[in-house]
Amino acid sequence: MKFNRSMPAATVIPVVNYPDVEAAVAWLTAAFGFTERVRIGEGHRAQLSVGDGDVVVRDAGDGWSAPRRGAAAQTVMVRVDDVRAHCEQAREHGARIVMEPTDFEYGERQYVAADLVGHPWTFSETLADVAPEQWGGTTINPR
Repeated sequence: MKFNRSMPAATVIPVVNYPDVEAAVAWLTAAFGFTERVRIGEGHRAQLSVGDGDVVVRDAGDGWSAPRRGAAAQTVMVRVDDVRAHCEQAREHGARIVMEPTDFEYGERQYVAADLVGHPWTFSETLADVAPEQWGGTTINPR
């Protein structure tokens, strides 16, 4: 893949819609610890980085919309080092915690938070390397 400074480096780039991009960027950086990388236009889009991943936030308009309360159409999963600390930071910034930090048999501790407009975000901390077969999954294409 060719490098382009105007494009996030991640292979998969979620694009999440907000009615106010500037407010979303301010909130996502404060609550979830993202870093703004590129701003495009006056409140049109912004690229945010987190760890080795990226997300684009864009203005809701031209046929795109933010979720209605209680009706999410997507979620974004972000890996973090400490789910409990991350959850408390998000809570302090007004995130609605949909699922408190929970340990799962597949080796992850996760929580789900709704952001300032209701988008659900799942944050995951790896606790152990667990083979999918140990919890009922099936490995199809090992890396």
